[in-house]
Amino acid sequence: MFRLAMAISVVLVATMFAPTIAAQELNVEPTPALLPPPQPLIIAHRGASGYAPEHSMAAVAIAHAQNADFIEQDVVLTRDHVPVVLHDLVLDRISNVRDVFPEKHRPNGHYYVMDFSFSELQQLKLIERSNKEGEQRYKKRFARDQGHFHVMSLGQQIELILGLNRSRDHNSGLYVEFKSARWHKNHEYDLVNSTMGVLARYGFTEAEPPAPIYLQSFDPEVLRRLKREFMTSIPLIQLIAENSWNESEVDYNTMRTAAGLETLRSYAQGIGVWVNHVYLGLDENGKPKFSDVVKNAQAAGLEVHVYTLRADDLPEGVESYQQLKQWLTELGVDGFFTDFPDL
Repeated sequence: MFRLAMAISVVLVATMFAPTIAAQELNVEPTPALLPPPQPLIIAHRGASGYAPEHSMAAVAIAHAQNADFIEQDVVLTRDHVPVVLHDLVLDRISNVRDVFPEKHRPNGHYYVMDFSFSELQQLKLIERSNKEGEQRYKKRFARDQGHFHVMSLGQQIELILGLNRSRDHNSGLYVEFKSARWHKNHEYDLVNSTMGVLARYGFTEAEPPAPIYLQSFDPEVLRRLKREFMTSIPLIQLIAENSWNESEVDYNTMRTAAGLETLRSYAQGIGVWVNHVYLGLDENGKPKFSDVVKNAQAAGLEVHVYTLRADDLPEGVESYQQLKQWLTELGVDGFFTDFPDL
């Protein structure tokens, strides 16, 4: 019986090591097990904006509860130079400003954030975004006539995230965008300086910030200034738009080329690129088509963060949110902005 057991053991050991031995004899390395692609960063787009009004306290808290890696802050300035977290320069589509300050619009009929003090903004309610016709843009999201959400300053949102990082033992980072810095400058407001002042106050300009952070802008001069004047070591993301959006004077079509992407490495750690610049629809066989922008950016040493994934607004040809997420993951993107951090 003992001899039989020994024989079985020898056979098992030989079987286990046979591929390695054979590979060594042929001077060939054993084939490693295939690893799944790394998971991209989940960046909560204006907070968990699929569940609560964008940039509201509720959207931030929900994004944190859903363990987002980063939570985005779009930043503009008030009349008294307070950086506030709002996507638009105007309040028309995301607040009840017409009800509270009906006469405080400019001749073009718009209510500009810059024309209000921070204390005046506190009198407004943030509501779900409307379209040009004044109807709720995403019909199945939080009802526009419900809730009591208020405009947050950048400082308030930082304190909320840092507080949740501590109480929940989950370290969500900041992802700050300077909105229309050139427009602010034309009105003699320095959005970059004011925003960096708040970040410095909370320790984000130190060698070891209290949480991870990215800074982003569509305007390359903003990012170059951060390097040149502020000598920041915070990772910078060059956002890439469609030229028709008029985000800056740069030619984004040229920026998206391999040569254009190569030039960004002098000041940026990565790019933020529109999902429609990456996914190009389906081919004649029903297979997804992709541009070379991800491959070319990563060849230039740049991270690639794609915006924006929405479960209720999928690109043409995409059957589900999970399908789009899987395609982008397999493509090798480093992160994506999403209204639904939990999906």
